[in-house]
Amino acid sequence: MLQTKLAQLHQAVAERNAQQLLRQAVTVEHYNGRLITIGGQQYLNFSGNDYLGLATAPEVLQAYADGALKYGAGSTGSPLITGQHTIHRQLTDTLSDWLGVERVLLFSSGFAANQAMLQVLAAKSDTLLLDKLSHASLIDGALHSAASMKRFAHNDIDALAKLLQQAPQSMVVTEGVFSMDGDSPDLAALHSLCQQHKVPLLLDDAHGLGVQGAEGQGSAPAQGIENSELFCLMANFGKALGVAGAFLGAGKTVIDYIEQFGRHYIYSTGLSPALCAAVLKSIELCRSEHWRRDKLHSNIEKFRMLAADLPLMSSGTAIQGVILGSSEQAVNASSQLKKSGIWLTAIRPPTVPVGSARLRITLSSQHSDDDIAMLVKKLRRLSL
Repeated sequence: MLQTKLAQLHQAVAERNAQQLLRQAVTVEHYNGRLITIGGQQYLNFSGNDYLGLATAPEVLQAYADGALKYGAGSTGSPLITGQHTIHRQLTDTLSDWLGVERVLLFSSGFAANQAMLQVLAAKSDTLLLDKLSHASLIDGALHSAASMKRFAHNDIDALAKLLQQAPQSMVVTEGVFSMDGDSPDLAALHSLCQQHKVPLLLDDAHGLGVQGAEGQGSAPAQGIENSELFCLMANFGKALGVAGAFLGAGKTVIDYIEQFGRHYIYSTGLSPALCAAVLKSIELCRSEHWRRDKLHSNIEKFRMLAADLPLMSSGTAIQGVILGSSEQAVNASSQLKKSGIWLTAIRPPTVPVGSARLRITLSSQHSDDDIAMLVKKLRRLSL
């Protein structure tokens, strides 16, 4: 039995390798936003999610260090057993104020938060209606919930409307910015449809928080919808805010319920208090230093203008996809770019649908005009 199981595992890995789908972690020796050092070589980085350059902001790093000295490195237990630190309460209060929601719960990751959101809030009598391109954490959360699940065509309001007529006791789930395509749904239309059918709207805004909205409050406010109008909001601290962890925000009743019945929250060690201190500082900078968002959006426009002749996906966000088709083509393109000093990882199935392997370019406020011009120049040489 043991040898048979090991042989099966080995075969599965070998098959993935043969299909150009093998994933392997690399060791980053030095990270400085737009520049990373791997294997002793420095690369221009276009694969990170540090959209505002806050991961290496001196004030955030100092807050992290000061937080460790003041509160300790770890929280040492579940908030419902050991108790939360003062800094945890400060962070949840700040998030509530910033985003305009009544209550917030902190989680170790966006994956855990999404799992909790769907598994706890969806009952057996419900149908979860997910956008076709929903993140794996949402799909897994729905599959492991008591509810049934259906998926509607990507950003297709009409397709969703038909499903709502067939399943009136539903909950609609979508993302503010889709992580692989970089596009956004019409949240105003979605919200109106959900109100019409009297069903909850749940939003994963991992890639919208910090980037969208006047002070980075996210995709919903950027489209004229208050976060408080959502049934539940998930976002994390590991993208634009540059740290780690995640949260769920909603009305008091919803968060009270998740706090009582959410196994991902109840049975997990609370976030590091030092990390929470860093997130607090990051939020402060995100809200006050508007130049970071301004520079990011300027870089997005610059890239779209220079790369207009390339096969770009339709996206007005920091995530810019270049579809290549086969995994082999995507891997080869990524390899060629690395030889010229650009770190740009190939994205392949099952992360994206078969036949849509791509280069996923992520832009940051730290990139210069010259960085973007160099990237476009190198992309053109790939004969895309």
